[in-house]
Amino acid sequence: MGNNRKKELTENDLIKLEIAKEIGLLDKIDELGWGGLTAKESGRIGGIMTAKKRKGKKIDDEAKLL
Repeated sequence: MGNNRKKELTENDLIKLEIAKEIGLLDKIDELGWGGLTAKESGRIGGIMTAKKRKGKKIDDEAKLL
């Protein structure tokens, strides 16, 4: 009776998956889902996401000044 429809991936979802792949957690996520990650692993993904977003925003802001 579960809902088997696939959710459309957002930009944040794609970034999370990319980071998970980079740090070697994609297989674990495929096997266990996002809930199978430890708090430390989830926090690492979140921290890298935040850093990438800040870096991207900084680059965008600098480009606007030119």
